[in-house]
Amino acid sequence: MALFARLQPAHLHYGVITGGYWGFTITDGAIRMLVLLYFHLLGYSPFAVAMLFLFYEFFGIVTNLLGGWLGARIGLNLTMQIGMVLQVVALLMLTVPESWLTVGYVMAAQALSGIAKDLNKMSAKAAVKTVVSEGNAAALFKWVAILTGSKNALKGAGFFIGAALLQWVGFQMALQILAALLFVTFLITLMLLPQGIGQMSGKAKFSQIFSHIPAINTLAAARFFLFASRDIWFVVGLPVYLYEGLHWSFTQIGTFMALWVIGYGMVQALAPRLLSGRSDGRTSRFWVLLLALLPAAMGWCLAQGWPADQVIVVGLILFGVIFAINSALHSYLILAYADHDKVAMSVGFYYMANAAGRLAGTVLSGLLYQTFGLVGCLVGSALFLLAAAVISVKLPDA
Repeated sequence: MALFARLQPAHLHYGVITGGYWGFTITDGAIRMLVLLYFHLLGYSPFAVAMLFLFYEFFGIVTNLLGGWLGARIGLNLTMQIGMVLQVVALLMLTVPESWLTVGYVMAAQALSGIAKDLNKMSAKAAVKTVVSEGNAAALFKWVAILTGSKNALKGAGFFIGAALLQWVGFQMALQILAALLFVTFLITLMLLPQGIGQMSGKAKFSQIFSHIPAINTLAAARFFLFASRDIWFVVGLPVYLYEGLHWSFTQIGTFMALWVIGYGMVQALAPRLLSGRSDGRTSRFWVLLLALLPAAMGWCLAQGWPADQVIVVGLILFGVIFAINSALHSYLILAYADHDKVAMSVGFYYMANAAGRLAGTVLSGLLYQTFGLVGCLVGSALFLLAAAVISVKLPDA
């Protein structure tokens, strides 16, 4: 507590919100891996597994659209804590007997989890703007890169934890452990955070949830295609292929995907140094075009009969590095474009597009894999990245 007392209030608040975001992120990665692997084990087809996440992604869109407005009215601390409580409820909903776990019931639990995740994400990301002084672009890029990178590293840890717990203690006990840990995290933030973080000085109007800044609208559209391009092959197609095609165990799949996301997060945190401060529309276009080459090349290699394990491991590492730089650029640009007093609503609108991209990618991942295999997923990814590059032409070059 003495350490907390020596910190500036803004930094303390940022640290607590970041810690809460970390705790939530581990459960988010774990529950995704648990649901994906467990229901595939029960005999669900790849497309049926993707449908389990349909409401998770759909309600993420709604939550991001409304969550920014809500955070501006009641404070980012409350929206984050509401998200944690909802996630605890969603985890406990899945601890019922196996006979209760119908498709509709699991989709409802995932819908609650999607609302919780995006309330938490929006709160943490928007809080960065409240810590950094106005006009300090270098510090803003650094802080948002650290937050985003560390979050993704811990989401990777969540993938491993979810897969390992499924193999070690079973589905229900794993969910109970995660719910207990997240509830403790919620209590800590409740004790340490003040009220009204990120609250607008005036009354936030509902009509303000849609952005009127052209650069933000363009960035949101590019974000849609960027994240859809990742999830088209990463969410369902890749783990199912590793299990069915390469015969990996749950722990192997969870470890591999965890290491990928952890490395991806580390690159995000280092993005300001890697780019030497270059963070404009021109930079964004270059990196998304470079990224589009990778899934296209991977799909061609697999179609030519190259060793699948080598193509996937090497290709996924390269994809992760370049995707992380793209994501870090976007995460900085949305805060740079946003008005300081309306940051919660701008970030909420932007992450609405992010959630819509994840929804499209998740559905297409199951559909394309079931119809065309992993190669079809990779071709779809490359096409979506080309669309993101075309849209990014309208981003400001300064």
